Amino acid sequence: MTDFPKGTVWLVGAGPGDPDLLTRKAERLIREASVIFHDALVGPGVLELATPDTRLVHVGKRSGRHSKDQATIDKLIVEAALAGERVVRLKGGDPSIFGRATEELEACRAAGIAVSVCPGVTAASAAAASLGASLTLRGLARKLTFVTAHARAGDALDLDWGTLADPQATLAIYMGKAAAREVSVQLIANGLPPETPVALVENASLPTETVFRTRLDLLPLAAKSALGHGPALLLIGSALEVACSKEDAKRRVLADAIGRLP
Repeated sequence: MTDFPKGTVWLVGAGPGDPDLLTRKAERLIREASVIFHDALVGPGVLELATPDTRLVHVGKRSGRHSKDQATIDKLIVEAALAGERVVRLKGGDPSIFGRATEELEACRAAGIAVSVCPGVTAASAAAASLGASLTLRGLARKLTFVTAHARAGDALDLDWGTLADPQATLAIYMGKAAAREVSVQLIANGLPPETPVALVENASLPTETVFRTRLDLLPLAAKSALGHGPALLLIGSALEVACSKEDAKRRVLADAIGRLP
């Protein structure tokens, strides 16, 4: 435990939820922690890896259901480290991707606390794996853009839609379910074809995962009717059409084989 002495903090990526997708380092840090401050999106199987003596503190933030504000979370982390705890701040996905890591890193450094980051599998990677798709494709999707569609209550979604409506890119929109209509309208208005393929993946990597394929102009209806209450990721771009075409081809081959059975 030489890299996790008492009084230090690790920001650890818990991945999309499946404990098998944790890095080996993340699993070790979880087992060595004396206290874990964890998000609402951390899968229960991940938390079960902690030892019985580890104190688990829920500091989850879900849309409309914030149990702790960021300043309070920063304060809890710093106080635990100053008390000599081995502190893990466990975040869904990767801490550096829409994980508010900067605030917690700065709070620890301001207090003179050693703090490090252990990366995790981000939701877009898990969603692509579930789809059997590549998010980039030579000659078709040379760029991958991550954005979050989460905005504070009453605030407009402030995104550069002209830049995002790039037919040569794959767009991964985190927390995009509630903003599906605006995403569809704005991307089409800025030049992205209405038939652009879209995949909606809810609870990526978990047993409750839902995958739904549609097109950009039908995205609002799909988000409203095909998804439940779990966190959802929107993947938009031509690269998804290739994966969809291969999937359709497999279905046709299977159907032909069944049709030839005696």
